[in-house]
Amino acid sequence: MTSAATRQPASHRPAAGTPGPGPGDLDAQSLAGLLERNARAHPDKPAVIHPEPAARRMPGSGPAGPAGPAAPVRPPAYGTVTYGELQRAVEQLAAGFTRAGITKGTKTVLMAPPGPELFALVFALFRIGAVPVVVDPGMGVRRMLHCYRTVGAEAFIGPPLAHFVRLLGRRTFAGIRVPVTLGRHRLGRARTLTAVRALGADSARRGGTAPVAAGSDDLLMIGFTTGSTGPAKGVEYTHRMALSIARQIEAVHGRTSEDTSLVTLPFYGVLDLVYGSTLVLAPLAPARVAQADPALVVDALERFAVTTMFASPALLRTLADHLTAAAPGRHPLPALRCVVGGGAPVPDTTVAALRRVLDADARIHVTYGATEVLPITSIEAAELLGTAPTAAGAPASNGAGTATDTGPGAGAGTAARAAEGAGTCVGRPVPGTRVAILPVTDGPLPRLAAGARLPAGRVGEIAVHGESVSPRYHRSPDADRRHKVLDEHEHEHEHEHEHEHKPEDAAAAATGGDAPSHRTWHRTGDLGYLDDEGRLWFCGRAAQRVRAEHRDLHTVRCEGVFNAHPLVRRTALVGVTDTATAPGTTADSGWGTGTGTGSGSGSGRGRGGGGGGDKGVRGGQRPVVCVETEGDLGPEAWHRLVGELRALACAHAPTTGLELAEFLRHPGFPVDIRHNAKIGREELARWAERRLAPPAPLLSRDRAAQLVPLAGWAYLVGGAVWAATVGVPAARLPRVLWWTDAALSIAGHAAQIPLALPRARAAGVGRPAAVGLTLLYGATWWRKL
Repeated sequence: MTSAATRQPASHRPAAGTPGPGPGDLDAQSLAGLLERNARAHPDKPAVIHPEPAARRMPGSGPAGPAGPAAPVRPPAYGTVTYGELQRAVEQLAAGFTRAGITKGTKTVLMAPPGPELFALVFALFRIGAVPVVVDPGMGVRRMLHCYRTVGAEAFIGPPLAHFVRLLGRRTFAGIRVPVTLGRHRLGRARTLTAVRALGADSARRGGTAPVAAGSDDLLMIGFTTGSTGPAKGVEYTHRMALSIARQIEAVHGRTSEDTSLVTLPFYGVLDLVYGSTLVLAPLAPARVAQADPALVVDALERFAVTTMFASPALLRTLADHLTAAAPGRHPLPALRCVVGGGAPVPDTTVAALRRVLDADARIHVTYGATEVLPITSIEAAELLGTAPTAAGAPASNGAGTATDTGPGAGAGTAARAAEGAGTCVGRPVPGTRVAILPVTDGPLPRLAAGARLPAGRVGEIAVHGESVSPRYHRSPDADRRHKVLDEHEHEHEHEHEHEHKPEDAAAAATGGDAPSHRTWHRTGDLGYLDDEGRLWFCGRAAQRVRAEHRDLHTVRCEGVFNAHPLVRRTALVGVTDTATAPGTTADSGWGTGTGTGSGSGSGRGRGGGGGGDKGVRGGQRPVVCVETEGDLGPEAWHRLVGELRALACAHAPTTGLELAEFLRHPGFPVDIRHNAKIGREELARWAERRLAPPAPLLSRDRAAQLVPLAGWAYLVGGAVWAATVGVPAARLPRVLWWTDAALSIAGHAAQIPLALPRARAAGVGRPAAVGLTLLYGATWWRKL
């Protein structure tokens, strides 16, 4: 930023802003124009409060645990950037980018750490009509390079390390003509950001330029999906889509300019600046949110009197555990009035834990959405937990994809129905968003015929329509064919099997009214159903369903039944190829026991994979339930638990038939630790398949490959013994071979340990065993995982 950030004392409270604009004021505006309006109205109001760079990782702060950090935590110092300072930086950067050659429509890779500079860069690009390309760095270098390769960007803004990768991957970044380096040093022909500011300084002093005019359907930015459930795809955000998202979140969560928001994901910080509220950047690493120190998060919540926050379930669980251990009863966070969880299914136990420790007036929302459409639905803790009366219980399932309304949980909160196999209730569609349930199909669905939508209670694929839905993927017609469907009867807004939430309040009335003029629906790839009250119930990924001989098994519905057992931490239903055992025989895997039916068929690995492929021939695979237990269980306790889980399967319609499935105990599920801790089902499916596979023959290819490193170790040890007892051979060749063998067997295998550990962890192999096996066998062991 051009002006220095001011250091804030621990007792600082940001000044409250004046009442914010109504939702209608977001109409016919651009994001850059809204920021400028807020800056002109309140130039001295804090816009971004951020941890000082030197204090983002405090020395001496211990790792967080259920009872809080292991050592006293020294809170970081924070700096403040006002709206006036931020707007001046935006205008200066916008003018500099224009002179450097970044103009309207220029696709620009943007890699910057969360901070005031990131938001200045984003809004500067918005102001000149350039298109930021944003990729989650947590997905890994190889996936990131794939994303950038598909975009064909023309400009690149990032730190020196990112430019070093760019220079190494010249083919991936062949179209880059305007490189800009963050920091003091540049690589190659890249300009520094300081030089860009200097280019725009004169223009900014003369008044700068107005935001570039953009149409509602013009491209605003490209954001890639996380890649946690399949190949990452570039999602096109238009101006219409971004403003619709802002209006919907404003209406559903009651956002105003007086809010102070704790930001854990930069996108929500952009929305805060649109609303005119104050955002506080959480003291955590964006790529490791689940490992954040909850004491530092609570310090920020208290210090700045934060009123609202969005977080992934992984962070909310850590925060709830910390608050529970910090003080009996409710923790003193009286200013926090709204907590929103999303990014992955938020367990009802996490919501209940937060409900116990937060102020009674605080609202806890669980949202459901996707990169392509955000948000889709929302539900509040009172309805989820049953702490407030609802009209009726959500329907359970009869196992054939049809809902019923029986069972002991019928009058309780929606979360109580998960133990009966109802799935997870994710609430009602947000204002302006329409949800329909389509018949499940693994292939493209070019057009939606009349009467194709399923009635209430029938499980199918969730489809969404509205202004907040991305109209297309970037340069990916194949993805468009798979996930977009044209409704030939869109003029029939009120279909008998379609639900749209239509609140009567003025805030919601301003979110769009009639349905959008375009007729494209987005297929989410998720399974679910709508109940008679218009609530959406999530049942799992379509690609992860297990196609048994006579019906489909839905992961979330089945797992909810087993997760209700007090000795079960979590379960995962996967399908494996039925080659390990013949139908009706018993497999002894060493981790679990069970009888295979031989009738299951795994789901496709196409998007996240449930453990099969699109080959999915009925009867070719069988269902397996992977179980992660609470604490260590001995063989007898595990045997009793399997029996009790089989009894649960018999007692509920959605799990009928799973009493004959395999139950395998896993020491710790592989998860996506970036933001949301999603279970790695594809890794679990491969693990289960290996556990159930018969031992490889002695003369198999895998066994033969492992003989090579064993022979190397034998030569290495034998040579050492020979040299110690007989003497070093005089011939040069044996000595060269021995030292070469030593380098390959010791240094070569040791260098592979960092690559082997993640795969071993996903395969349920402990760290010591993984290190030993990698040193012994090298890549012939871990590459099969």
